Amino acid sequence: MDRFRNYDIAFSGLKTGKHDFKFEINQEFFDLFETEREFFNPEINIDVLLDKHTTFLEFYINVSGTVQLICDISNDEFSENISNDLKVLVKFGEEYDDSNEDIITIPHKDSEFNIANLIYEAVVLSIPMKKLAPSVRDNDEYQKLLDQYSPQITEEDEEEQSIDPRWAALKKLKDNN
Repeated sequence: MDRFRNYDIAFSGLKTGKHDFKFEINQEFFDLFETEREFFNPEINIDVLLDKHTTFLEFYINVSGTVQLICDISNDEFSENISNDLKVLVKFGEEYDDSNEDIITIPHKDSEFNIANLIYEAVVLSIPMKKLAPSVRDNDEYQKLLDQYSPQITEEDEEEQSIDPRWAALKKLKDNN
């Protein structure tokens, strides 16, 4: 955990109320995680607002910046603006528990909280699922191909989705008689 030490927020000496923290992260930060990523050359600003209460902490994490992506269609490299907000409640308990995605429990004896994993999560969740370079998005020829080969929903499909499965089974029985 020492490699993430730069992302510890010491809250024990802070007064109750709001406190701002700022981080600038790049490739070095993501290399700490030793995981495969779909982006590279990140230049990201992280604004963290810690709202300290007497019995719990609220973290508001705002991510904004750019990353380089590879287009799914053309294989071209392009720059993508990203942004995301994450809110996490940190409460005190007997032992560390992050099984709830919105509430993290840390031991009573802790005096600092590491936000590296939260930053990583906020950035990764801001990466678009479909990576289309601007040259593809703005190109009519590519758009026609995308439209042609994208799954199409027919009226029949929509009707089947909107009918309760129990009624659909009864309808089949009726149609067979």
